[in-house]
Amino acid sequence: MVQLEVEFLMRLFERMIKSELESCKRESIRVSVIGDASKLPKSLQEVIHEAEESTKENLKFHLILAISYGGKHDIAQACRSIARKAKEGVIELEDINESLIEQELETKCTEYPYPDLLIRTSGELRISNFLLWQLAYTEFFFAQKHWPDFGEDEFVEALTSFQQRQRRYGGQN
Repeated sequence: MVQLEVEFLMRLFERMIKSELESCKRESIRVSVIGDASKLPKSLQEVIHEAEESTKENLKFHLILAISYGGKHDIAQACRSIARKAKEGVIELEDINESLIEQELETKCTEYPYPDLLIRTSGELRISNFLLWQLAYTEFFFAQKHWPDFGEDEFVEALTSFQQRQRRYGGQN
């Protein structure tokens, strides 16, 4: 049963990308997908590639879709990439720092890879392996409502809560 559900969701996602691609082009929306694409059906991989290629010059908005994405996998693939570069002599061990790791994460596709605010719906109080590195200084807002019921009132509440916070980015004051 679970496999049928996953296949249905993948086909649904593929149809959604195809149906919205012209709108993204018209509205100058760049589409990027982060995650382990090798786990996706080939037809979906092809649709994703087409969407990314045909919108890569769009500058008005940037839509980033996390599909088959996991924060642990993201960090591991960044480490593998860095290790490969060190083995090939492209970098020295002393070159490895936070900045280099950040350049290898999947969110390198965007100018703004670090969310200021994460809104977690459904009463969950965890981040569920999502953007583990990128959320280091992110503010969190936990909402009881499930995503389909999360509306404008809840969004305004999250933004109001965010506005009242003192951002310290890891500092004490």
